[in-house]
Amino acid sequence: MARHPAWTRQFLDEDDFDAITRAIAEAESRTSGEIRVHLERRVPRRLFGRAPDALARAGHVFHRLGMHRTAERHGVLIYLAIEERRLAVVGDEGIHGRVGDGHWHDVRDLMIERLRANAAREAIVRAVGAVGRALAEHYPRRPDDRNQLSNDVSVS
Repeated sequence: MARHPAWTRQFLDEDDFDAITRAIAEAESRTSGEIRVHLERRVPRRLFGRAPDALARAGHVFHRLGMHRTAERHGVLIYLAIEERRLAVVGDEGIHGRVGDGHWHDVRDLMIERLRANAAREAIVRAVGAVGRALAEHYPRRPDDRNQLSNDVSVS
């Protein structure tokens, strides 16, 4: 029995979910930073039936997942709204202050390239790797570090 909703299977299978979770664990093994990947079927509609942009929604999900509570404010969320083909990469103030918008745009562009090639798993794994390298550069792993957030892909 699948662990994820049926709509996700058009995008990723269970092996893909496992590969992404492993990629997050691998990336976090070199940093004290935290990485999450979150999937939604579509960006939820607000008043008047209009959806907020993916970046605004990613910010909401970032807080809902408690990513703003990391000790050094260095969490990063990779957000995808599958059916609407929208995505965003959001970094908390600690890491954002060090890499800026340009880095998030580069990660987004990398993902778009692979998603257009119908390589969803590769798109996300590569994005996790790029985020992990930036986090490791600015927040290297210390002996007392502990995993503050789940590495599993979240879905709503």
